[in-house]
Amino acid sequence: MAGSFVEIQIPQQKLYSGIQFPVVITPSPAASFTLSALTKTIEAQKPYLEAQLRKSGAVLFRGFPVNSASDFNDVVEASGFEEFPYVGGAAPRTNVVGRVFTANESPPDQKIPFHHEMAQVPEYPAKFFFFCEVEPGSGGETPIVLSHIVYERMKERYPEFVDKLEEHGLIYNRVLGEDDDPSSPIGRGWKSTFLTKDKSIAEERAAKLGMKLEWLEDGVKSIMGPIPAIKYDSTRQRKIWFNSMVAAYTGWEDARNDPVKAVTFGDGSPLPAETIYDCLKVLEEESVAIPWHRGDVLLLDNLAVLHSRKSFSPPRRVLASLCK
Repeated sequence: MAGSFVEIQIPQQKLYSGIQFPVVITPSPAASFTLSALTKTIEAQKPYLEAQLRKSGAVLFRGFPVNSASDFNDVVEASGFEEFPYVGGAAPRTNVVGRVFTANESPPDQKIPFHHEMAQVPEYPAKFFFFCEVEPGSGGETPIVLSHIVYERMKERYPEFVDKLEEHGLIYNRVLGEDDDPSSPIGRGWKSTFLTKDKSIAEERAAKLGMKLEWLEDGVKSIMGPIPAIKYDSTRQRKIWFNSMVAAYTGWEDARNDPVKAVTFGDGSPLPAETIYDCLKVLEEESVAIPWHRGDVLLLDNLAVLHSRKSFSPPRRVLASLCK
């Protein structure tokens, strides 16, 4: 507990080494919360919130008066975390207000596989927020899973595979159209990916990310890597499974992309399909899927936690904000 915040338990949480995942915070019964009171409490309790995030990797705020994108933007601003610009990410997204964007806009019948936000590029957000503005009709959870647990289980099952990942890293290949394709989970076109209509500027911005571009008749192939697939989380002093391997191999599919070709070992050799699908099972077994309630705000540490999205029946509106 800190000030007007109270920690509660909900059925979906998991316990790892005595720590709840995620931490769930609600208003103290004695507290009368307006949006202004919430933002002031977040500002005042930043050390407490950062400690919870460091400990658990995820903090869910439930039962607070956050009703709109603008309210959510106020909460993000109150956190004091610096904004992270969305350059190089694959998902189609639209700016809503201030630092708030739509989450992945791919169709409701599509699942979005587990990934760390922007793990396929060298610069990625350190943390980010989700906000449920409209509860899903059904489904539509955002499952989360602890990265170091996935690493430990994969290392135990497939030590040689994990050693090869650590040695060579991964290469990600993706074909981008000119404009955004909202029918695809990786449908962000090259113009919005690199925030320009100029091919030479796009090449410069890609090069800064360590990405090569090969121009095609109706788009561009981006080649990213080799890039590490296993990282060391120095804050928590442990190795983490930090990559988009399963997401790319099982989900980067649309009219332009074949998921099996989307990711390879860093030496160019193909990944073993059986191991990838077993990793997907590990991710699902260890994940926590909490049904969204209207007004929920979920803060994730991008190094500690992977996330995904289940398919859903509309309506559903979940917004996001990326932070350094």
